[in-house]
Amino acid sequence: MAENQDPVFQIQRVYLKEASLEQPNSPAILLEQEQPTVDIQLGVEAGQVAEGIYEVAVTATVTTKIKDRTVFLVEAKQAGIFEIRNVPEDQMSPIMGIACPQIVYPYLRGNVSDIVTRAGFPPVHLAEINFQAMYEQQQAAPQPSQIITTA
Repeated sequence: MAENQDPVFQIQRVYLKEASLEQPNSPAILLEQEQPTVDIQLGVEAGQVAEGIYEVAVTATVTTKIKDRTVFLVEAKQAGIFEIRNVPEDQMSPIMGIACPQIVYPYLRGNVSDIVTRAGFPPVHLAEINFQAMYEQQQAAPQPSQIITTA
């Protein structure tokens, strides 16, 4: 009997891999009336963990400041484990750079909002991300891509 060569793409698990919150200037900065600035950085990492099994993680770093003083800093990494088999090699990078992050990202958004709210701040809502456009932009850029593949 021949081995099944149908393409396989399945979510095995989505989990919060890492999360941290820092409020280095509390409680004094909480009395400030000035509106803070918010900076959000996103990154995607992908790597193979076993034969046909891959981990894809989306990381968000949210830094909120008043002038040069940090109100809070949240770093969170949401990851997913995916079974990907019998897929042409030229499709693997787009799957791990577009499809997998699109699945993981909504969980990251919810966790970041929850962490910020539980810390006593108004929620930070991470915007929807077009991972296809982000992937295409990274592929066209001359510098190394933010999508890191590890063996």
